[in-house]
Amino acid sequence: MTLSIASLQVYPIKSLGGFPVNEARITDRGFEHDRRWMLVDGNGRFISQREVAALACLHCSTLNEGFRVTDVRDGDTIDLPWSIADGEVQHATVWNDGVEVLLAPMVISAWFAKKQGIACSLVFMPDATRREVDAQYANGITSLSDGYPYLIISQASLDDLNKRGATWAHGHMGIWAQVPMERFRPSIVIAGGEAYQEDGWKDIAIGETRFALVKPCIRCVITTTDQRTGERGKEPLRTLATYRRRKGEEGEVKVAFAMNAMAVSGRVVRVGDLVSA
Repeated sequence: MTLSIASLQVYPIKSLGGFPVNEARITDRGFEHDRRWMLVDGNGRFISQREVAALACLHCSTLNEGFRVTDVRDGDTIDLPWSIADGEVQHATVWNDGVEVLLAPMVISAWFAKKQGIACSLVFMPDATRREVDAQYANGITSLSDGYPYLIISQASLDDLNKRGATWAHGHMGIWAQVPMERFRPSIVIAGGEAYQEDGWKDIAIGETRFALVKPCIRCVITTTDQRTGERGKEPLRTLATYRRRKGEEGEVKVAFAMNAMAVSGRVVRVGDLVSA
């Protein structure tokens, strides 16, 4: 059974669409450039597709010295640098974590506020800011991701989900729309092997890089959000709930799909690299 890297994704701004890369550099808080920016409300709390589904319509792509955000609804764009060194220091929150961030120039925040029709600001996480992951599961830091630097999923797992959904829909005289991988926002997609093999992995080697898989990823309404229109439906959470229910941290039952991970060693991973588990 041969396992390899099918794709790699980087998401420069939290909860916006990312872009594929052929290789990605490992840093202490995730792939280079991954989720170092985010939108916040007037209280400094992070904004995601959970609250503002239309964020799904803002997609990032790479430029030579930074990246571009495109609103796929009308083609409007704005270009940003990978990082900023200066800016007003603000306190922001990601879930229960407080982080010190730098405020982007007002003209940039105004573009996002106008596109989404909400009061918001764009902020950047500088290197000096360290955000620890949950020590119950791992030691280390992350960027502005939900909780961990990396998310790993097997293509076979998504294939199985789509097969189950299509079977259910056929039995109920319905039509199943294939769920694309982008709904799950993975960092690393693995080709080959069996569905949900990642559930049982404790660590994997990708070339000379090693990852520890530390916690199942609990899924939310973002997975039901069309990443081109922002429209929401009931799938795939409805189908996942029939066979992927797990007890959450506080005992509540939730849906798990994919595995959160930490990089243990290594400098770079590439599409096509062999994986050993």
